[in-house]
Amino acid sequence: METELITKLLLAHIIGDFLLQPKMWIENKIQKKWKSPYLLIHSIIHFLLIMLFIWDLTIWKAALFITVSHVLIDGVKLTFQKNKPRFWFFADQIAHVGMIFIALQLFWEPMQLPVVGERFWIIITGLIFLTFPTAFIMQNVLSKWNDEVLNTENSSLAGAGLYIGILERILVFISVLAGQLQVVGFLIAAKSVFRFSDLTREKDRKLTEYIIVGTLLSFLIAITVALLVKWMI
Repeated sequence: METELITKLLLAHIIGDFLLQPKMWIENKIQKKWKSPYLLIHSIIHFLLIMLFIWDLTIWKAALFITVSHVLIDGVKLTFQKNKPRFWFFADQIAHVGMIFIALQLFWEPMQLPVVGERFWIIITGLIFLTFPTAFIMQNVLSKWNDEVLNTENSSLAGAGLYIGILERILVFISVLAGQLQVVGFLIAAKSVFRFSDLTREKDRKLTEYIIVGTLLSFLIAITVALLVKWMI
């Protein structure tokens, strides 16, 4: 199997599942489950993304297999996720990635892919993964503490934390790829000065610990992905 093909399929999944799925669609699917029209529309988008990225009609069977499996996996998750949303989120993502590799085993035939460069696809996949997909992962990991620390007294600008996290992960990613690890240290120090000083004044231990965990997790994921991408290219 070629790394470029696997990377393109994973990129199609990341974009389809996290960037091209509006919140309204997700809420409609949670409410109507199998009856939601967006369950099918969402899966068709995955099919189109695969065909667009691969740009070869001979891959249509694999794309269709991944699309059908996507409908089934999402439907099962919607049916059973009520009591354990975090578990089903991660199980859903693992199942989708697993079906991609199964499709490659069942339908893969050597082909000449349009040459953009293997390194480009690896880097862009890692970069996009660090945006909203990582934000969703962190949201699920940290959600068990939300009720304890998030309230109107310590609220912030709507969506500000999300975009701060995305920007810091992108900066870490670029810094590691460029071999400028001192920039990562600077980012951690800068965030500590601006963020944790406010928390000290508030004397809110739980909120402080919550932000420290979120910050370290964000940096850890960004550094890990950057090192993995650097190793692959």
